[in-house]
Amino acid sequence: MTSNPILLAVGTLAVAVAFGANAQAQAPVAPTQTPAQRMFGDIAPKFAQLTDDVLYDDVWKRPGLSPRDRSLVTVSALVAMNRPDQLRSHLIRARDNGVTQDEVVETITHLAFYAGWPSSVTAISVAKDVFQKK
Repeated sequence: MTSNPILLAVGTLAVAVAFGANAQAQAPVAPTQTPAQRMFGDIAPKFAQLTDDVLYDDVWKRPGLSPRDRSLVTVSALVAMNRPDQLRSHLIRARDNGVTQDEVVETITHLAFYAGWPSSVTAISVAKDVFQKK
């Protein structure tokens, strides 16, 4: 099949008119990735989508608790389960949601007696690092 140079030129002109004269020179704009997409979207896109759509777009936005209260609950659960990797990002989120450094430290101290001293020692180390990077 041979291509007709006139039809090709007309088609190219139509594209240029439809999308602007610089349409061919402009690079496509990459969509902004969420933290979940950056962390594991390349290997687990469905997991990233569920994290974004269900956890953060539904559960975290339910009216029963404020974002601040949800942060305190989440930080407490992560301390109790000794999950320092996830605790780090949730401490940042908690600060963004209005939880103070003193409240975080008091929460971790309180949990030492309910969730175990080693879990709180780990959590204090993570919190110290997060607070220093403020």
